[in-house]
Amino acid sequence: MDETGPAPEGAPEAEELWPPPREAVGALMRTVAERLLQASPGIVDELLAASQRGTRYRAIVDDPVLAESDRRMNKASVVHWLTANMHSPGRRVPPLVEQESLVFARDLVRRGMDINDLGSWRAAQRAAWRLWIDACFAATDDRDDLRDLLEVSAYSIATYVDDSIGALSAHIDEERQDLARGVQAERQATVQLLLEGAPISRARAEAQLGYALTGDHVAAIVWVDTIERAHRLEPAAERVMRACGAHRRLTLVASTAALWLWMPAGRTPPVAVIERELADLPGVRVTLGRPGKDLEGFRRSHLDAAASQRVLARLGSVRAVARYEDIQLVSVLTADLAQAEQFVTDTLGELATADSQLRETVLAYVSERFNASSTAERLFTHRNTVERRLARADQLLPLPLGQNAPGVAAALMLVQLREG
Repeated sequence: MDETGPAPEGAPEAEELWPPPREAVGALMRTVAERLLQASPGIVDELLAASQRGTRYRAIVDDPVLAESDRRMNKASVVHWLTANMHSPGRRVPPLVEQESLVFARDLVRRGMDINDLGSWRAAQRAAWRLWIDACFAATDDRDDLRDLLEVSAYSIATYVDDSIGALSAHIDEERQDLARGVQAERQATVQLLLEGAPISRARAEAQLGYALTGDHVAAIVWVDTIERAHRLEPAAERVMRACGAHRRLTLVASTAALWLWMPAGRTPPVAVIERELADLPGVRVTLGRPGKDLEGFRRSHLDAAASQRVLARLGSVRAVARYEDIQLVSVLTADLAQAEQFVTDTLGELATADSQLRETVLAYVSERFNASSTAERLFTHRNTVERRLARADQLLPLPLGQNAPGVAAALMLVQLREG
């Protein structure tokens, strides 16, 4: 087989910056690439973890939509490089120009970010290089072949990363120019100023947003878990608006898979109401902030919704709907996940791993202000059943419920969110 064969189909020709590898080295490189391609899911996890540790954009890590977009791009990029080296080992690999890269570029622009985060790229590159070195040492013990293999691999990986940064930067420039020509850019800039508390007149902001900033506001974030479900965002936003009792909304396209909403409403509906509204839209998720008034309420309600979204992301929760007022204490607790886990263990004891029905009863009992009859009605069960469950919970708790009800409720909510 020609070791310097054509580039992958559809890829532009790339200028070669180093000589092709010897036949034996090319065969080794193909073997290593094949082995790592089979292990690519684990590789993607390692590279993503490294890049997140090195990033200066915490929003990419904390936002599940951006994080998932980043993961898809990393996966596509790894598979692309490995596949290219199976086809033409050791040759310059053109950057990946596919939907994953375009979507990530678009999402970054809509959040006001760019790719000048070289710490993240280089951290992922170092992690990839360590994995590749280990695989190369496992593939051969011939010193000459190994030296040449590592030399050509270093050229290829470094050039691929640099070319990818350049290609993505070009996509971002194009997206930024497109966005600047639209009304969405003006709205994005205005909302960003309001969220940052920057000085901007109410009249100017209202004119640019087409939304009154006086009175009550409830903010929500609506997102989907895959881009293929993005067509469900708009109908979901409409249903959330209706559930809040509003007849209009301000909608900002935050990313390809997420919308930010503000509605002139003075209350947030129960979680169960929104869950029913979204029952036939699988994959749609919603977080809501607390109601607020005027400019400060507009700002704070969105920050609440964003904090709720981060809690779900940190816990890996699959819960579809969350209100900040329900998980405010959990938001504080999960700032340090290790401490949060210790808090759950210390507070709940054996109740942490008890039957979910038992835990739900305790949480409902605290929510109903220690009224067993109201708890029974809420759970559609008999009061005697509630009392038996509460007695069993007291046996499992390190301290009786009555001595630490707020802590028990917070710990149970954390467990509930984690389990979805």
